[in-house]
Amino acid sequence: MAFKIHILRDEADYQAALAAYERYFDEEPEPGSEAADHFVLLGLLLARYEDEHFPLPAADPVEAVRFAMDRQGLEQSDLAELLGSRSRASEILNRRRELTLPQIRTLCREWRIPASALINPYPLTRATG
Repeated sequence: MAFKIHILRDEADYQAALAAYERYFDEEPEPGSEAADHFVLLGLLLARYEDEHFPLPAADPVEAVRFAMDRQGLEQSDLAELLGSRSRASEILNRRRELTLPQIRTLCREWRIPASALINPYPLTRATG
């Protein structure tokens, strides 16, 4: 019996919808069919419930830059070259300076880091000395 589409109000509703959704993985519905529409609607319901009940933490811009560097095999010197300054790269990676809008645009364009991962505020550390 197919899952009856309704607002997911609790964990039991969520689990039942998830089980129904996963059954479609074994037998993919024909595009444009009633089953395909049901599959899409289930996915939307699940996504809404997950957004409300399991929100993702805000992205940390410095960690996003470090992740991109690691994924692409880049070093701090590559960031320095991209930003035009060794000291700026160091200050950003050590959380002594925030990314500027032009730097965010450059990182988005050149390293394909989503802007949404770079725009959140983050704590800065104080220089010691």
